Parts: sequence; C-alpha cells; structure tokens
Amino acid sequence: MTMHPLSPPSLDDIEALARRELAHLPASWQKLVGAVAILVEDFPDEEIEREMELESPFDLLGLYQGIDIGHEHSGGVVNDVNRILLYRRPLLDYWCETGEDLAHVVRHVLIHEIGHHFGLSDEDMDRIENESAR
Repeated sequence: MTMHPLSPPSLDDIEALARRELAHLPASWQKLVGAVAILVEDFPDEEIEREMELESPFDLLGLYQGIDIGHEHSGGVVNDVNRILLYRRPLLDYWCETGEDLAHVVRHVLIHEIGHHFGLSDEDMDRIENESAR
C-alpha cells in the first residue's frame, strides 16, 4: 500500500489492505471466500441507509450482501453476486476516533462480514479473529 503521509487512504488502499488481511485468514476461509467480491465504497448508498435504518452513513463500516453458504443451494434464484462492502469513510472515521491500527479495523470488519457469508455467530467470528491475529 503506497500512501502519501498527508492523504487519507484511498478506496484502492483500503481494498489492498483488505486483500492483504484476507491472506492472513485461515486457508479454509480463503478457499470459500474466493467467490465473494470485496468492494470498497466511500459510504453505503441511500437504499442501504433506509433498509438498515441508519442514523448516519458513518454508522456502518461494512456489509455482507448475498446468500449465506448454508442457503446457497436451497433452490432459490440468485439475482446478484455475493459481496462484502467495506465503507472507507466510516472505517477511517472509526480508525481516527479509536486510534486502533487500520489493518486491525479492516480485518475485524472483514471477518465479521465473511462470517455472515458462512452463517456464523458473533462468538464464532471472535474466535476466528483471535486465531488469525498477527
């Protein structure tokens, strides 16, 4: 990741960071996540804000959209690609407010959203995050 010291990380910088963090997750996760698109946008769109009843677009760091693995082959028609959306501006805001390492913040959100793809509980996601911590 090449960033100018006075500029905030770009969309591409956050995506590169997410891909780097993904490479440190358990191999079983990496294999299953291969078909899930990872996209970075500045903010959630207005439709997502309404659906999730957000008070502010800064309230959402990431989102999984798609069908979790346990329901993928249940006979329904898939209308879109499974994807993880990471929201740059809320991530950067959280990073600045907490002082946490940006890679740690991105890893945490990524694991949480991948967990939704797998249909995992928050406890499962916490365990995986602890196992993949560097």
